[in-house]
Amino acid sequence: MPVRPTIAVVADDAGLRSQLTSHLARRFDRDFDVAGLTSVGVQQSGLADDGRLAVVVAAPELDAGSGVEFLANVRRDHPLARRILLVERGRWRDHPIRRAMVLGQVDGYLFVPWEPREVWLYPPMSEYLADWSRTQRPELAAVTIVARRWHDRSHQLRDMLSRASIPFHFHEPDSEQGRDALARLGRDGSRLPVVGFHSGTVLVDPTDVQLIETLGFRSDLSDLDFDLAIVGAGPAGMSAAVYGASEGLRTVIIDPGVPGGQAGTSSSIRNYLGHPRGISGAELANRAVEQAWLFGAEFLLAQEAVQLRVDGDYRELEMTSGAVVRSRAVVIATGVGWRRLGVPGVEDLVGYGVFYGAAGSEADALRGEHAFVVGGGNSAGQAAVHLAKVAASVTVVIRGESLASSMSDYLIRELDALENVRVRPHTEVADAYGAGHLKGLVLRSRLTRDLEKVDAAALFVMIGADPFTEWLAPVLARDSDGYLLTGSDVEPSSWPLSRPPRFLETSTPGVFAVGDVRHGATRRVAPSVGSGAIAVQLVHEHLAELRAVDEGGIRQDVLDE
Repeated sequence: MPVRPTIAVVADDAGLRSQLTSHLARRFDRDFDVAGLTSVGVQQSGLADDGRLAVVVAAPELDAGSGVEFLANVRRDHPLARRILLVERGRWRDHPIRRAMVLGQVDGYLFVPWEPREVWLYPPMSEYLADWSRTQRPELAAVTIVARRWHDRSHQLRDMLSRASIPFHFHEPDSEQGRDALARLGRDGSRLPVVGFHSGTVLVDPTDVQLIETLGFRSDLSDLDFDLAIVGAGPAGMSAAVYGASEGLRTVIIDPGVPGGQAGTSSSIRNYLGHPRGISGAELANRAVEQAWLFGAEFLLAQEAVQLRVDGDYRELEMTSGAVVRSRAVVIATGVGWRRLGVPGVEDLVGYGVFYGAAGSEADALRGEHAFVVGGGNSAGQAAVHLAKVAASVTVVIRGESLASSMSDYLIRELDALENVRVRPHTEVADAYGAGHLKGLVLRSRLTRDLEKVDAAALFVMIGADPFTEWLAPVLARDSDGYLLTGSDVEPSSWPLSRPPRFLETSTPGVFAVGDVRHGATRRVAPSVGSGAIAVQLVHEHLAELRAVDEGGIRQDVLDE
């Protein structure tokens, strides 16, 4: 019989401990053991030595010291357990929970008193348990993958499923589980990866299109007309999709992968409005997909737009497959892609221990290993915090003197508080080596030019980004770095109408740009979401102009002669 995971309530006040344990057991004891312990009793209990400790809830004050200190120490023995501090209502000023969360000493909090339980106890506890469950091997998996771990296509498949929050089992073909899975799927393993689905479908080395179609998404919407076509399914694009579809526009979202964009790789976004305990990028993306789908938006995934054309009132998007999507308005939300290091040894091992972004799907493979993150922005900081939960060590490599100029203060302080995270300033990656997958790196001091070889199981590179706009260059005006010009930034010589371009409108009327792809954009999730919503209002204005002409009216924004 499998060992049940544990929820531990640690409090020396017997009444508090008994009441909270009882209330949690009333809701969660079908799947979890709920244990009430004193701070001294924890040391004697051998609590969850098997690693199945899911959540620890601690009182703010314990006989053995503060609850914050106790929870900070829990991480050493149980790095994946969620550490929750009880917070007395009414203590808003200078409460230790604020500093504790910034420093990563705790993962969340529960209010005391917690009545009504259906509002203040059960929903947040369910979120903590769900967050913990994502770190565990799923009992039931929608997909089984048999492949070489350090292989580029294997990484791509795992990353796609992780970002889509689809539970999967992964096995090496030479392992006992891998051989059993191949036999069950009816394949001999001569061609990899082998991907089996709960429906019974088995694919061998599938394309992205095959994977997307088998997961239930459409990959062909050719010869269909839309009011609004959105290219890119990151936060900005998904926001435009939700608002467009909810306001009655026939809407399609086009993306070459799965929804989420760069934000989809973030392990925890803590400064997004309405999520005080944080939310992962993948979870935010999946909630947005569900919203857009419920409002009737169509999804065209595993297809990349390669050309934009103007055909009268229509804007046409040609896909890699040759299919054409016609729409009266287009929102470009293609975001940016990670800038490459350009070091030959590193580039040779991309997908084989070297990754651009995407730390989430590889974290489980790095238990007890040494991981390196190159970059000084928030994405790099979030990746380092996430990896530190399982890796023996995480080294953040930056070219400058400190993180202060590029990373949010709360992340810097959290990294400083992690014992197994080190920041190496004035350093760059000079080379990488390994047979079949990454074994080590050569680091170079930018001050002395000295070289140092270090062991490394994985390298995650997040050194800035470039916009995905080359395919738009003939049609839309861009700045010197390739970002799309909108609104007042559009040069009059590039604009064909007598009226000025609207706020988010590009140099082509009816085509708007939102999120990171836009010149001057603030690279944060909230502004991206806001720009997607604003763009839909501007789309309505554009469509109203087209209707006025269709009905025989006189368009005020006539083309200049």
